[in-house]
Amino acid sequence: MTKRDDERLERIRSELAALVVEGSLPGSLVVRSLRCGRRNCACHQDPTQLHGPYVQWSYSYRGKRVARWLNAEQTERLRDQVERGRQIKELTAELDAAEIRRIERAEGWGA
Repeated sequence: MTKRDDERLERIRSELAALVVEGSLPGSLVVRSLRCGRRNCACHQDPTQLHGPYVQWSYSYRGKRVARWLNAEQTERLRDQVERGRQIKELTAELDAAEIRRIERAEGWGA
């Protein structure tokens, strides 16, 4: 393993540790505008005037997709945690790739 590989792995581990300490959430925040069920509402007219915008947090848990509507206070409070969750996911994928390369080199399998 090269010094560059060692430094890269240490950087990834350090960034992951810092993100985990701050707390994170899986999933994503999406801003949506919607139509209601009332046929005479402006959201069904032309031009359309949809309701919203509303913020929805969605994530997978135990193999099922979960979605929660957030108010403004919840959105502000959870936004950074969801962003940290996204960063953790990216860094974990990067760590996996680096560790695979390390093992393949160590075992003489190529890469």
